[in-house]
Amino acid sequence: MNRLKRIVLFLAFTSLIFSCTSDSPSETGDGIDRSGNLRLTGSSGSDLLSDMKFTSMNIEIVYVEGFRPTDEAINILKNFLAARTFKPDGISVTLRSVESSGSSPFSEADITKVERDTRTAYNAGDEIAVWIYFADGEKENPEQNLVTLGSAFRNTSIIIYEKVIMDFASRNGTPDRATIEASTLTHEFGHLFGLVDLGTVPVSNHEDPDNQGHCVTDGCLMRAAIEFGSGVINVIEGSDVPDLDQACIDDLQSIGGK
Repeated sequence: MNRLKRIVLFLAFTSLIFSCTSDSPSETGDGIDRSGNLRLTGSSGSDLLSDMKFTSMNIEIVYVEGFRPTDEAINILKNFLAARTFKPDGISVTLRSVESSGSSPFSEADITKVERDTRTAYNAGDEIAVWIYFADGEKENPEQNLVTLGSAFRNTSIIIYEKVIMDFASRNGTPDRATIEASTLTHEFGHLFGLVDLGTVPVSNHEDPDNQGHCVTDGCLMRAAIEFGSGVINVIEGSDVPDLDQACIDDLQSIGGK
């Protein structure tokens, strides 16, 4: 499948590492066990992909008013998950809006607070839960030319910087918003699956030596070609959402995926 055309993208894998001890289930006093969702990025790849422990998946999408993801992007994500995971009891997606946190640009502490304040879905029984937040701002980056569209953090958490995506999509000659959203969503889900060597041991050597956690194969969904000085990040050709290359698919299949 072809890649996106003439768009400045950085599909960022997690730069956030969290301690499970800082958000213990007992802190809230509500009896909800959150421990299964407070682990490192990529550590639950097999649980997300296979039906060995969890036979269904509950995706909770929370978005700031005015920054709702497109239905097309959500459908592309659903198809991507159906093609790669074994969930015989289904994959559900719920969406709800929240007020702005007023935290942009988001620091690591800001992101964890937003999740703590807005997340309601956690692993329960044979259902694994994923939380995705569509933010009305951008990530706090030490590199001024670094643009981040999304980040996978912890084992079942993703933040999408929807304001940044909307700004890019409004430019002449760029792909539409839904395509950018879908590319970011599926890329970040790839990191939740443990790609590349981010919790899932590669079957073959295909990690980009210059970009940890990303694939070296041209055209792969998990590719990250970054140009820092000019601010041109991931200039990708084509008009379709990128697909996983065979090396990444092999990795997913090795831990229970399709």
